[in-house]
Amino acid sequence: MTAPRSVLVSLEDTPWYHCVCRCVRRAFLCGEDQLSGLNFDHRRGWIVERIQQLAGLFAIDVAAYAVMSNHYHIVVRIDRERVLEWSIEEVLRRWTALFTGPLLVTRYLSASRGSMSRAEIAEVEALAEVYRGRLHDLSWFMRTLNEHIAHRANAEDGVKGRFWEGRFKSQALLDEKALLAAMAYVDLNPVRAGLAETPETSDYTSIQERVVGLPEEVGSEAGSQETATIKNPEITLDGERLRPEAETHALPQASLMPFDPTAQTPWAVPFAFKDYLELVDWTGRALRADKSGYIETREPKMLVRLGIDGERFIGYSKRLLKAFGTAVGAPAALVNLCARRQAKYLRGIRAARAVFVVG
Repeated sequence: MTAPRSVLVSLEDTPWYHCVCRCVRRAFLCGEDQLSGLNFDHRRGWIVERIQQLAGLFAIDVAAYAVMSNHYHIVVRIDRERVLEWSIEEVLRRWTALFTGPLLVTRYLSASRGSMSRAEIAEVEALAEVYRGRLHDLSWFMRTLNEHIAHRANAEDGVKGRFWEGRFKSQALLDEKALLAAMAYVDLNPVRAGLAETPETSDYTSIQERVVGLPEEVGSEAGSQETATIKNPEITLDGERLRPEAETHALPQASLMPFDPTAQTPWAVPFAFKDYLELVDWTGRALRADKSGYIETREPKMLVRLGIDGERFIGYSKRLLKAFGTAVGAPAALVNLCARRQAKYLRGIRAARAVFVVG
């Protein structure tokens, strides 16, 4: 039985999550269609652009992503403290950048606020609290991302129907070990699939963006103008009308989360970037089956510091989703989560004991 999202995503457990979403029937709807010969790689750029737009509006930061031809991965951190600091006006402006919102909200944000009654203002303030909750809700982030891409792609193809196979899958990342494993797993997706030789040549990944920058076509004005000429159908989520591409393509795009080896900055990845880059490069070389004798005997110091078995880390970097279930972490962290969820068992205990040797 599928667990409710409120159980799988709990900020009391962790603010860090790894999410994956696949195209319907795992078809290559964002890559090359073998039947028609058409190539839809540009849609991967759409997904990257939309992820960064949403990160600039939601209190959800992006640590890593990889957009493949038939699925995408993303590692995020939810910042509830940040959204609680936003004023009512700030919340409304962020929400209405994505959704049209009711007329009362439009009036509140305009010069006509002074003519509104106390009851009307109270109604707007109540709506703002609803939006505040949604602006740090992982489900709303993913729905706003997926529905936008699905309708944009369907409009381009002139078809209707599902684009994504169903609701996204999520894994709670309970500690630094889990975060490191998830980020490396995501960044190395193209290398693991044999689509790229090195992390920096892996298109539409966060590691490429961090090292060499975004591909030129991501967020390009020409691509946005081309899509703006397509008539987009109205998209409604729980009664809220999502603004079409023509109205949102110019939204600012947030940068990826920075790295902070001191772990003193809550909204940063708690590692040194050079250490993470060393680990990804080391693991990527090990994943290259065509290179014999490529694994250095010296393991990256990050693995040593966190007490992770390097050889097993490489092995599980190929099957993180299958080895673990709805949560990733050291054995003790998984046992504690099991107790909090009042569950008898969590998939991944055996894998955690194998790869996270200290825990």
